[in-house]
Amino acid sequence: MTKRLLTGAALAAVALFAAAWAAAPIVAGQALIRAAKAGDARKLERLVDFPALRASMKDELNKELVARMGRDPRVVESGLGGLGMMLAPMILSGAIDTAVTPEVLAQMVTTAEAPDPSRRAPSDPADRKSDKDIHQAWGYRDLNHFAVTLTDRDHPDQHLALILERRGLFSWKLAAVDLQNEA
Repeated sequence: MTKRLLTGAALAAVALFAAAWAAAPIVAGQALIRAAKAGDARKLERLVDFPALRASMKDELNKELVARMGRDPRVVESGLGGLGMMLAPMILSGAIDTAVTPEVLAQMVTTAEAPDPSRRAPSDPADRKSDKDIHQAWGYRDLNHFAVTLTDRDHPDQHLALILERRGLFSWKLAAVDLQNEA
């Protein structure tokens, strides 16, 4: 009887550990979204690895910028188009270093859009999206990366995936973004 009880307790402990391990990124993602919607900069600073997030945003926005420039016939045909394609990533890099802040991250979560350095954040609360306008999809990408994919229902072909990265057994931080535009 005691052996069966110990086996049952051990199995219950393993099941509880596995459930907590699997649910940890969901709890972290929900905390991130709540902090962003509340504008809680201090909490966002604890939940986000800003240097890793900035590096990821540079990569993603540089890819998007090069793709846009490559599709623009004026840039492709211009003799200065190549120079523009070389200089644009450096300019974008500096803009991202200064612009990716807890406030900008909060705007990203509430609008499901990556920041546009040329555009200012909406100052009028009526310009911001309501909760029902943003669809959230949650899922593991692999054992150490979990994505919270945000989609504005008005623009279903554009997605912003917030990539949380495992930092220890139960701790997760936002470390990357993935811009998914279906065009």
